[in-house]
Amino acid sequence: MADSQITKQALAQALKKLMSARPLNKISVGDIAAASGLNRQTFYYHFKDKYELVNWIYYTETLPYMGSFSDRAHWTDGLKALCHYLQDNRRFYINALDLPGQNSFQEYLTQFAHALVRSLAEDLMGQRRIPEEELEFIADFYAFAFVGLIIKWARMGMKQEPDGYIDRIRALVDGSLLRELMRFQ
Repeated sequence: MADSQITKQALAQALKKLMSARPLNKISVGDIAAASGLNRQTFYYHFKDKYELVNWIYYTETLPYMGSFSDRAHWTDGLKALCHYLQDNRRFYINALDLPGQNSFQEYLTQFAHALVRSLAEDLMGQRRIPEEELEFIADFYAFAFVGLIIKWARMGMKQEPDGYIDRIRALVDGSLLRELMRFQ
């Protein structure tokens, strides 16, 4: 691993440890630097602020899970794996879900869920076409539903086993998404 990646990982681990005890708004760049054994200048060499570091954590640590549920045959497997990962990093992600706004973990999950639903819908439709505004509405609906349910699960402490929780979501989606798309035949 390159030195830059090692440094970024050290900063990420320090922030995750700090966020297991307190929210991001109570953590300074100085706190992160001190917890990682690095100085503030090193932090600023790699990240412009603590929010960029949080986003870097999202993208680097969840990407393998997000990429694994990009097709209709495996979307629940990837979502289950993602939820197990979130459980393993529970305190960090519960705090991360409380961060509002652009580049938040909630927005990140919503974008992935939106792309997933579009992909599922396009796959189910095959050669048949659906108006773009309808496809967007359907993708938005399911993306917000997925993310809302994951946020609720997280805020309840991630106690429910992800496999059963995701299977319940799949049961709802399988029938309703197909039924909705069939309106456009």
